[in-house]
Parts: sequence; structure tokens; C-alpha cells
Amino acid sequence: MSDTSGRAEAALTLRRVAHDFEQLGDELSRSTQPTAFEAVTRVAVRRVPAASAASITTVKHGRFTTVGATDDFARHADHLQYELQSGPCVDAIVDDALYQPKDLATDDRWPEYGRRVVDELGFHSMLSYRIHVEVPGVIAGMNLYAFDPVAFDEHDLAQGLLLATYAAQALTAAYLRDRAENLERALATNREIGTSVGVLMALHRLTAEQAFDLLRIASQNSNRKLREVALDVIDTGMVDVTPHSRG
Repeated sequence: MSDTSGRAEAALTLRRVAHDFEQLGDELSRSTQPTAFEAVTRVAVRRVPAASAASITTVKHGRFTTVGATDDFARHADHLQYELQSGPCVDAIVDDALYQPKDLATDDRWPEYGRRVVDELGFHSMLSYRIHVEVPGVIAGMNLYAFDPVAFDEHDLAQGLLLATYAAQALTAAYLRDRAENLERALATNREIGTSVGVLMALHRLTAEQAFDLLRIASQNSNRKLREVALDVIDTGMVDVTPHSRG
């Protein structure tokens, strides 16, 4: 594949991800759930058919709290991790990572949690994401639970990443009020972010909001600050939105 065709394919991928993220936002905006966190969890189980339940966890002052969940099964699975201080969600948040255990019944990273979550709830597979909230003193995570072993594929991983990015924005908006105001503040106060948005708009025919969304997705995926991602975009004209799992 030539360099030109490779860049064209990469640009098409970025436009598809931006469009998918936009559609996700439209879907969430029509939700009748009482909070944005509840809305994200319910959209998650629709967008990822293998997921039987979903939840969002926040950690403040060392205390883990489930702020949104599809049902009591997800809450129970979360609380087991809080009780044991061990599990994919706890470790994803603490390690700043993404975990995708394929069968908790045999995964030796979380033997006690795996035994209990399988015996008590029947969950075998999970996707656990660290949610990057740009608010001091707040960290968070999102979980997708499935009854079947090896339930999630690469497409599910990517959809989960978009959902985790949206959850991050919902959490941030709870503290900083309005997402659009946050975008304007970022563009006004950070020259590198504003410049990178302009680069993506010019090279890939994106709107300002789509370009900013891609920066947020890449930041969530790579565990890097938004400004660091922006500097890479300025240098290369590209942004990596591929999700990566630790297995």
C-alpha cells in the first residue's frame, strides 16, 4: 500500500469514527434516563449486544461509588470489586489501563473476584475502561459485563472506547457545567489544541466539534493529556483512535 493510499484510508477511518461519535451523542441526547451516566450505561448495552449489563464508577477521596448502572446485577458486580479492592474495574482505574478478561472463572489476575462474580452473578467476560476526567481529584471507570466467556470482540472494544469518552465528557460536564463551554475554553486557552483542531478540520474535512471529539477519543485511548495528543496532530496531521487492551 502506498503512503498516499494509506493516509487516505486513515483519514476515512477518522471521519467514520467522528461520525459514529456524533451519532452516539445524538442517541444519548434523546435518552429519557434521569442522569447522563444512566443514559451511557443503557446505550452501552444497545451498542454492544454482547454486553448484558454496564456501569460507571467514580473514585473520590479513595472511595469507589457506582454512579450509573443498567441494573442491580451490574451494581452487585461493582460492589464485589469495591469490597475486595480487586477486579478489572478497580485495576483499570488504579493502573490507568483498559482490561478485557475473557473468562473470569480462570483468570488468575482476580481469582477471588472471578470466583464470586461467576458464582453469584454468572458474569464471565468484562470490558473495563479508565475514564479520563479532566477534573482534579476525580477518577472514574466504565464496565461492560457479559455472561458468556470470550464475549467481546475488537468492534465491541472500539464501541466501548467511544462510550467511555462520552462518559468522561458527562462526568466533566457535571463539574464544569456545559460541554460546549468546555470546548470553547479549551480552544481559547490552549493554542496547541486550537491549532490541532484546525489541522484536522483542514486535512480531513471535519467540523470543529468532530475534530475536538477525535482528540478526546485519542486522549482517552492512549492515556495521554489532551495537549500531548494535540502536539502530535500538529506534527503529523493524524490522530490515533485505535483502542488497545491489556487482555
